[in-house]
Amino acid sequence: MKFVRFRYNDKITYGLLENETIRIIEGDPFSGTKPTDKEVPLKSVRLLAPCEPSKIVAVGVNYPDHAAEFKKELPKEPLLFLKPSTAVLDPQEPICLPSRSRRVDYEAELAVVIKKRAAKIEPEASREFILGYTCINDVTARDLQKEDGQWTRAKGFDTFAPLGPWIVTDISPDNLKIESYLNGERRQSAGTAQLIFKVPTLVSFISQVMTLLPGDVIATGTPAGVGPMKSGDRIEIVIEGIGRLMNPVK
Repeated sequence: MKFVRFRYNDKITYGLLENETIRIIEGDPFSGTKPTDKEVPLKSVRLLAPCEPSKIVAVGVNYPDHAAEFKKELPKEPLLFLKPSTAVLDPQEPICLPSRSRRVDYEAELAVVIKKRAAKIEPEASREFILGYTCINDVTARDLQKEDGQWTRAKGFDTFAPLGPWIVTDISPDNLKIESYLNGERRQSAGTAQLIFKVPTLVSFISQVMTLLPGDVIATGTPAGVGPMKSGDRIEIVIEGIGRLMNPVK
């Protein structure tokens, strides 16, 4: 299934995407849904970020080639940081470059969407706590990241977490092709099979640290090929089996 969250006739609701048609549902994917007989064309709605996370738990240095391009050692445990909920950005909406930064990078990542409250779970139990998967762009003010030594400011600006376009529930995260395109030119290409720490490990590890709530997002890390964006650019995150997340830059 593909869950979408969208605005239609000034109302925000969830639906199930079937080809180019959305079937409106009552409720939401986290508390329970009931399909209705109402349908709307996909092209007639404004897609929103497919969930409203209380937090985005992101994982740094989780691809060997990305570690190599930044000359970092491979971590012995998942390297965690947080992006605030206010960084979430809808598909098609512009990433805003902060005046304080001289270099803002794109980072294509697979996002895990949590289905229900998860605290101190084991890796083998992780699947029952996952609703599905979507695309996320872990936008980063690279110069500020280096300047600060920790990543909160560099990762936390408003619009620095484009998310979407929908949540796919029936795919495996084990070997999905993940790519980024800057102005139509491919910049990143890898497979999630290369992840140092796989999705079950990440969900379990994070849940030992902090309770994950319905709608929370785990950003699983980015492969090599990250690079800067400038005003007027268009950045697209493409993940096999999910789709394409596009945002302009201003």
